[in-house]
Amino acid sequence: MNFDIKTEQLSDDAYVISLAGEVDLYTAPEFKQQLLEVIAQGGKQVIVDFTSTTFIDSTTLGVLVGGVKRLRTNDGQLSLVCSDRNITKIFEITGLDRVFEIHGTREEAVSKLGGVSQPSS
Repeated sequence: MNFDIKTEQLSDDAYVISLAGEVDLYTAPEFKQQLLEVIAQGGKQVIVDFTSTTFIDSTTLGVLVGGVKRLRTNDGQLSLVCSDRNITKIFEITGLDRVFEIHGTREEAVSKLGGVSQPSS
């Protein structure tokens, strides 16, 4: 079971949390801790990148919903990057595709952030 989490700060209040592998009952607490830390550090525009994620479960959805509630009280927003149809379908079935802005690529998600310049690659 491989799981990896990376956090990148794009600006004073914009962050990308990239998740790789399976995000489930066992790994979601680590994701939750990272998300709460980002919010505590002043993160208002948070992108969760599921590009390298192979599986998510209801625990992951709970972490995301909790995160979006915290961010909204600070006028923040949580958006997702997801290109895997199986994972996108989970958001559609649960109706969470109406709660989160879901983008096909990281570049698309970052371009929607206000005032954040995209690092040149």
